[in-house]
Amino acid sequence: MSAGSPTVVASSADRRAARGNRIRLIVAQLLCGCGIATGVAVGGLLAEELSGAMGVAGFAQTASVAGAGLMAIPLARLATRRGRRWSLTLGFATAAVGALLILVAVTTKQFWLFMIAMLMFGSGTATNLQSRYAAMEYSAEGAQARSMSIVLWATTVGSIAGPNLSAPGAALGRALGLDPLSGPYLFSLVGFLLSAAVVSTIRPVRGAAGAADEEARSGAPRLGTLAALRAAVTYPRALFAMVAIVTGQMMMTSVMVMTPVSMNNEGMSLEFVGIVISVHIVGMYALSPVFGWLADRIGAFRVVWIGVVIFLFALGLGAWDASFGHSSMGPLMVALCLIGLGWSACLIGGSALLVASAPVHVRVPLQGASDSMMSLGAAVLAALAGPVLALGGFVAVNAMAFLVLLVLVGFGGRAITAGATMPENDAPVAVGADSPSAVARDRAAG
Repeated sequence: MSAGSPTVVASSADRRAARGNRIRLIVAQLLCGCGIATGVAVGGLLAEELSGAMGVAGFAQTASVAGAGLMAIPLARLATRRGRRWSLTLGFATAAVGALLILVAVTTKQFWLFMIAMLMFGSGTATNLQSRYAAMEYSAEGAQARSMSIVLWATTVGSIAGPNLSAPGAALGRALGLDPLSGPYLFSLVGFLLSAAVVSTIRPVRGAAGAADEEARSGAPRLGTLAALRAAVTYPRALFAMVAIVTGQMMMTSVMVMTPVSMNNEGMSLEFVGIVISVHIVGMYALSPVFGWLADRIGAFRVVWIGVVIFLFALGLGAWDASFGHSSMGPLMVALCLIGLGWSACLIGGSALLVASAPVHVRVPLQGASDSMMSLGAAVLAALAGPVLALGGFVAVNAMAFLVLLVLVGFGGRAITAGATMPENDAPVAVGADSPSAVARDRAAG
């Protein structure tokens, strides 16, 4: 099979093996999502306890996000060398080591060790994100985006269950003589170890190999991240896909993290804050299978543009509501739900479009680069959102996110103008309406 040929399962045995691999990925996502959410729920409290300063409580989450960004590229490079099974196993195992070191740090009261451990803990998030590409690679033609969206949706179930384990984790920690706040990380440790064990059993499938496994076996020249990014300039749709993934995360995170602060400043109760954030999370994940289905049916390129339109309405509604000097519960809930939907469309559409538009020799490095930039970019914009909120209120936060949206629109316009055709020897994996024939059809349509 050539490096750029479509993903086709060759036999019934291959189909069964590929289906088994997708089930393994879903189980691993459930376990890891639970482990991440369980630990994150108490990370800030532990940072405050170990440092003795309330002001550094947010550093725990920042370290975890930064760790996800730093791990994304090495994991992608390992995938190109050894295949997805090795990359995902190492990623989950690194997160497990991070959870173990957190327990050590809390026991020894070492704040510096706790921060290093939180960086490693972030590997769980990076690996969870890269699992979506593995799901696409082990799917039959025409169903890649749906498989990815279902794997992402599985993370939601674990993320919802995770925080509910905080109290039992604290009780378990107390029973074992540990700091009660460190107890939930016992569940994180088990979740990550089980995730690593599950993905380590992924079976190689000749007829359903994805880009990472193909490149690992082919002996083709392996590009580094910078070289792959330079190459991406010649593939406007692939570049647009990356920008959609990164900017969608930046816009969503910056508005989401400032919403509770803004609501608290306006005197809204914690119950209202919880309702709004819950609605936002539902928007992020509830319709992800729908966006996956749409990407397979009408094309990932169009799904990204659907996300652009949703973000436009969401940011406009949020700014308009806040412009009256006091946010209203109804419009704020709708705006945050729409932001979650826009993020989902950009992430799923952008991820599927990147697979469809990038040739095999740059595809996996670009996947790692986009995941790294989405985590680090979101961390930077979230940090800027605080001063922006202080200076201009919630209107300014939405306006800052709108400027990021304009960047995405600019790259999308370039992709439309350029037509994004690819050299004949670098044909992309066919994904719905983004197959080579559909790309040519779109270009002919102007």
